[in-house]
Amino acid sequence: MQSIENFNFAGKKAFVRVDFNVPLDENFNITDDTRMRAALPTLKKILGDGGSVIIGSHLGRPKGVNEKFSLKHIQKHLADLLGVDVQFAADCVGEEAGAKAAALQPGEVLLLENLRFYAEEEGKPRNLPEDATDEQKAEAKKAIKASQKEFAKRLASYADVYVNDAFGTAHRAHASTAIMADDFDTDHRMFGFLMEKEVKAVDKILNDIKRPFTAIMGGSKVSSKIEIIENLLNKVDNLILTGGMTYTFTKAQGGKIGNSIVENDKLDLALEIIAKAKEKGVNLVLAVDDKIADAFSNDANTRYCPVDNVPEGWMGMDIGPESMAIFTDVILKSKTILWNGPTGVFEFDNFSTGSRVVGEAIGEATGNGAFSLVGGGDSVACVNKFGLANNVSYVSTGGGALLEAIEGKVLPGIAAVEGKPYK
Repeated sequence: MQSIENFNFAGKKAFVRVDFNVPLDENFNITDDTRMRAALPTLKKILGDGGSVIIGSHLGRPKGVNEKFSLKHIQKHLADLLGVDVQFAADCVGEEAGAKAAALQPGEVLLLENLRFYAEEEGKPRNLPEDATDEQKAEAKKAIKASQKEFAKRLASYADVYVNDAFGTAHRAHASTAIMADDFDTDHRMFGFLMEKEVKAVDKILNDIKRPFTAIMGGSKVSSKIEIIENLLNKVDNLILTGGMTYTFTKAQGGKIGNSIVENDKLDLALEIIAKAKEKGVNLVLAVDDKIADAFSNDANTRYCPVDNVPEGWMGMDIGPESMAIFTDVILKSKTILWNGPTGVFEFDNFSTGSRVVGEAIGEATGNGAFSLVGGGDSVACVNKFGLANNVSYVSTGGGALLEAIEGKVLPGIAAVEGKPYK
């Protein structure tokens, strides 16, 4: 497969699929430009070689053209980051976009309008009547899939080279992430630097494991992590399950959880996971104590108690000191570490200690030679909040894409560039 590092973009037009789905405030100011900065090495490599860049991205989840989700809101900031003027096409496959792409000169940048303004990008029929029959739905899906290929072909016609640097959308079989690559031969399609790093980090976690391998999975619901947990049970030595899902496991084993969050319909599933871990020889680590509160508030009254004896009217909000010590001991003995999900309601400072301690332990283990991957929105927010991002091996920008990769799924955006099937 072609490498961006070895490719010379001189005189070439490169279509770069990025993930500029950045948060905007009510005045359309960017509140976090992390994803934009992450793509800069790829964009600057192309421009530095003497190539030109055509940028495609989505913003939000619009259902058709919507001013609120226009990429023109990020045009000026992108120009500031790149240090060059950025042209803007108020469409992505219209006459204006085609003309501006054709006229693009080496060193120039063209930002296309939001790809998701077109139903063809996502391949999902829009405006179907609520009472549409199964036959009508099937026909609409067939039609949109055909037009999706034409949409991808139109985008591809603008460029000589296709570069996918949008790991955050790699799990979507969209026109610009999975279909468009087919319009370029293997020498003219490639990953960007960010995508390369993400793919290598995930591969290291799943296929190049140094043991002991510890995964820390947080979050409020067992149901949202079940496929990840089941896949990890085949790979890890230690599985720390924490966050709100703690109380589903605690109640399943007969514990008292007060008003703590719980999935009552997943109690049997929790017991099955405990049994599977034992069967596979995985050290399943759960909290033994927690910090509880009498209200879901940073200013609530608090105390510590055993995790299986939370009084009525109180709820678990973070792990307690004994659990922190147990988690830290496991993490410090690990050589490969995956962290997805905080230990508690870290957004409230009074309930952020457990997540900070886990992050610090991962940082210490990394300093001692372990490989650590942090991914998922809340975990990334944790390491950023506590200033620990530079203490771990890799912080993924992937979100849903990372989770699906950990589940063992083939990601369409990766498979398309590599020329592999993904269905």
